[in-house]
Amino acid sequence: MSEIIKNRYEFVLLFDVENGNPNGDPDMGNMPRVDPQTGNGIVTDVCLKRKIRDYIDIVKKDDSGFNAEGYNIYVKSGVVLNDQHAMAYKRINHPPKGEKELADPEATQFMCNNFYDVRTFGAVMSTGVNCGQVRGPVQFSFARSIDPIFQQEVTVTRCAVTNEKDAEKGQTMGKKQIVPYGLYRAEGYISAHLAKKTEFTEDDLELLWDSLVNMFEHDHSAARGKMSARKLIVFKHNSELGCYQSHILFDKVKVERLSHDMPPRSFGDYKVTISDDIPNGVELIEKL
Repeated sequence: MSEIIKNRYEFVLLFDVENGNPNGDPDMGNMPRVDPQTGNGIVTDVCLKRKIRDYIDIVKKDDSGFNAEGYNIYVKSGVVLNDQHAMAYKRINHPPKGEKELADPEATQFMCNNFYDVRTFGAVMSTGVNCGQVRGPVQFSFARSIDPIFQQEVTVTRCAVTNEKDAEKGQTMGKKQIVPYGLYRAEGYISAHLAKKTEFTEDDLELLWDSLVNMFEHDHSAARGKMSARKLIVFKHNSELGCYQSHILFDKVKVERLSHDMPPRSFGDYKVTISDDIPNGVELIEKL
């Protein structure tokens, strides 16, 4: 097994969407999420973590349909979380603790060792059967589009009908909510200090980079349109606590629109510039 990470990291992920909905807002009829004051598009950290979880679940599943040891996913569709907690106590052969009791530290550690997303993002596991709470070393900000987006609702038709009473209509109508084009910027943080508590390793880190680069390739759907990771820029500190504030490093990455004559419709309409003035003690790594 590889070593626990010993360096602090920050990273910038640029991704875009073309004729799709990157993250629908259920409070707004599933229209693409938007900052109501600026018009910039938003993709939540929860949405990005979901894509990483799904990617890990794909690449770490063997031919028998089971995930490799240590790479199970805690939060996924159809799973009862309290059953996962009960399994932890069964595996360590200790009586389960209720939500009003202190969690067994061995159960908490089992959850970190067994579930990739718990040791990466953390989790609240104190409902019902209590496995404690874990603060994960990897965290994201909301992704925001570089420019204001245009929320478009497109009417579509279907030649088939759902039931007999609609047969006379010959077709049914529906709607799709899309962004014609948007380039989004997400910023992330990786704490070596918190990694010691969850035992987040160098192998886990490499898998995270791989997920950020490739997660959209396995998440295509009619609703999401064309989504692609465009840039992944990593800042590696030479120590556990880091050398500089994260905002100083994030400011080294500039994204500028080349022309304001027409609305942007491709990644080629933007210019990404990374400053050469990287502080001492910080290594710049372009993963994509």
